[in-house]
Amino acid sequence: MIHIETDKPILLTGASGYMASWIAHYLLEQGHTVHGTVRDQHDTHKMGHLDILDRKHPGKLVLFEADLLDMGAFAEAMQGCGIVIHTASPFKVRTKDPQKELIEPALQGTRNVLQTVNEITTVERVVLTSSVAAVMGDAREVEDTTSGVLTEDNWNLSSDLRNQPFAYSKTLAEKEAWRINQEQERWHLVVLNPAFMLGPSISSRLDGTSTNFVRQLVNGTFRSGVPDLTYGVVDVRDVARAHLLAASLPEARGRHILSAETCKMIELSREIKAFFGNKYPLPKRQTAQWWTYLSALFRGTYSWKFLSSNLGYTFELDNSYSVADLHMEYRPARETLVDQVKDLEERGLV
Repeated sequence: MIHIETDKPILLTGASGYMASWIAHYLLEQGHTVHGTVRDQHDTHKMGHLDILDRKHPGKLVLFEADLLDMGAFAEAMQGCGIVIHTASPFKVRTKDPQKELIEPALQGTRNVLQTVNEITTVERVVLTSSVAAVMGDAREVEDTTSGVLTEDNWNLSSDLRNQPFAYSKTLAEKEAWRINQEQERWHLVVLNPAFMLGPSISSRLDGTSTNFVRQLVNGTFRSGVPDLTYGVVDVRDVARAHLLAASLPEARGRHILSAETCKMIELSREIKAFFGNKYPLPKRQTAQWWTYLSALFRGTYSWKFLSSNLGYTFELDNSYSVADLHMEYRPARETLVDQVKDLEERGLV
């Protein structure tokens, strides 16, 4: 049992999100009062699961509307809080205006929240959800390592507005958080850098990247084969618990890569097949690089720049610091994938 030593409310930004919803669930199960921020309390599609949590824990989940770009918007929700867990940040793979849709909300939102932390003297600790994308952008960055292993000492050096702007937004936001933290001495900052999060969802939303990724694996989208791409993967429930550990352990410090395993797409498919057999039209092979490029040309699934910097590269993510500093224990990828497919089945989504 993770026990957070505070009787003050805990602020959770972006409370309706895929991972944040699990954080809210665990905090409420432990009896904490959670101040959750959302963009629109009247969006029933995004809020339904929070309403269920509220009914299960009456009076413990207090929701506030707050926009990342509205300076001072988090002040009311943060009043009296002892811990701030900042998860709110847009996650979009494709965008027409990355500066407006990704960079500004991530960077300005981090400034907005942390400048408010500077003003609310009850706050003692901030747990920031960054991403492994702030550690590594393109997989070719592994060539700059001596052993093919990436650690918390690495920073994303390959992303910009045109190339993987989401990764760029997470890098800028995390660096800004460390800058603001280092300019004061009252509150501590602990940063979590999760790999690609998979696993069951508390929300019924269908627009999540994780949900769409696994649905495409099992619905035949990649029946002809998957590209030679490598992912660090981690269970969303483990990431949520990591946030509680980061908030509860007084000695927790620094960045923490959260990753259970590093797998190729075809390996993820095989993990699902090992449990479900031939129930789904899973991809059975890895496509040749020339075919992946040709397919991308006609389907627009990946840019050539992305493929040239990620296709065929293999890397490892060192999670040893999260194990040592946060006492993390990770579910194997197969358990995560099986639970997620079962969850999709129960909701009639596959």
